[in-house]
Amino acid sequence: MDMDEPRLLLVDDEAPFIEAISKRLKKRNFKVEMAFSGMEALEKFTEDGFDPEVVILDVKMPGMDGIETLEELKRKYPLVEVIMLTGHATVSSAIDGMKKGAFDYLMKPCDMEVLVTKVGEAIAKKRAQETKIVEARMKDIMRKKGLD
Repeated sequence: MDMDEPRLLLVDDEAPFIEAISKRLKKRNFKVEMAFSGMEALEKFTEDGFDPEVVILDVKMPGMDGIETLEELKRKYPLVEVIMLTGHATVSSAIDGMKKGAFDYLMKPCDMEVLVTKVGEAIAKKRAQETKIVEARMKDIMRKKGLD
């Protein structure tokens, strides 16, 4: 798989909504997977070969809601970036999500260009963090071998 192809996971219990967004993102060369619940989203991470960089996560879902899903994702995969989607009634939940590590939140229905821009920013942040980690590990290896 091409590492430059951004990998996204869309999580929302409203299937028609995420199917429509998925189609539009795929046209923009994103690799997109869908999950219809928080539990399914967590299962997607353990499936072979799929390592999303950004999760677009609805706040309000039956069962495991967006905030619970966010907390679990951040606990298991601290580098993944999460963009919360919220309706008017759940803005305070989205703000709570920001405090718990979400990258940003967008109001539903969201403008596609705004979503694409936010996803791009989130991917850039994640890739920069991964580069820093690799550089720090390399410095550590070099130091341990007395090569610094």
